[in-house]
Amino acid sequence: MKFGRPVVVAGTGSFVPERRLTNADLERMVDTSDDWIVSRTGIRERRIVEPGVASSDLGEAAARRAMEAAGIGPEDLDLIVVSTVTPDQSFPSTACHIQHRLGAPRAAAFDVSAACSGFLYGLTTGWQFVATGQYDHVLVVGVDIMSSIVNYQDRSTCVLFGDGAGAVVLRPGSGRGELLYSFLRGDGSGSDFMNVPAGGSRRPTSRQTVEEGLHYMTFRGNAVFKFAVDKMRELIEDALRRNGWTTADVGLVIPHQVNTRIIEAALKKLDLPMERVFVNIERYGNTAAASIPIALDEAVREDRLVPEKLAVMVAFGAGLTWASGVIRW
Repeated sequence: MKFGRPVVVAGTGSFVPERRLTNADLERMVDTSDDWIVSRTGIRERRIVEPGVASSDLGEAAARRAMEAAGIGPEDLDLIVVSTVTPDQSFPSTACHIQHRLGAPRAAAFDVSAACSGFLYGLTTGWQFVATGQYDHVLVVGVDIMSSIVNYQDRSTCVLFGDGAGAVVLRPGSGRGELLYSFLRGDGSGSDFMNVPAGGSRRPTSRQTVEEGLHYMTFRGNAVFKFAVDKMRELIEDALRRNGWTTADVGLVIPHQVNTRIIEAALKKLDLPMERVFVNIERYGNTAAASIPIALDEAVREDRLVPEKLAVMVAFGAGLTWASGVIRW
């Protein structure tokens, strides 16, 4: 899917908090066990922020690492796109906070909300701004502090999520890191699969909504599992079919780190061995919009991307939303 001039991922970066929340820690908080969590999710620990740390704090750290990798400074940035469902506040945008903290006065800034698909939505948005020639350097950040909306008395959700941030810098170019394809979709009829019931204009914050715990995330696990397995497989198949590629062209799949069982179930239906799939969920849990950019950055730093092969990224999240993106490394 070509938008105009070619665009490359010029640098990647990520950041996670130091604090670890292990399965053993959760055993002391709710009725669960390490064996149960690992067997059903693949997660062994997740990173959790300290009190007072906001999404812009993590996003700034990841952004600086991506900018260093790209060899640019804050003065070079034309646009900052931040994907998050846990903004510092309703407004101004988290992107504006990051823009100020970076010292990037030339950059436009706005947020994108597509939950766990958010980074790929933001990546596609930034790609188009560069491809059309409007901007030359776009910073895309995926960041979520899921611990801020997770109920740690609800064992069905609190074991799944962690905090973190990842970022990429986009600029004109071809060759290594070139963006080749993206695909975005949504289906609002599934909005009740995953949501935070209160805190918006539909159900404004009140003493009642706080007392009823309506500012925590709700999650229909079985429905999400089936949806995620089907969508991950479909997204990969569609990306290959639409572009005349085969699984032999794929060097690495970088999926949203939602659940090891979901990833394994989806890939089992494709001719792709797990050796060609990047998985780090055991260390971080599901970090929502940060999931793919953290994994992408680690794959780059661990030299897991295969030269001249495709890196296929796929995600799905609340909305419902789903998305894919393909880079040739």
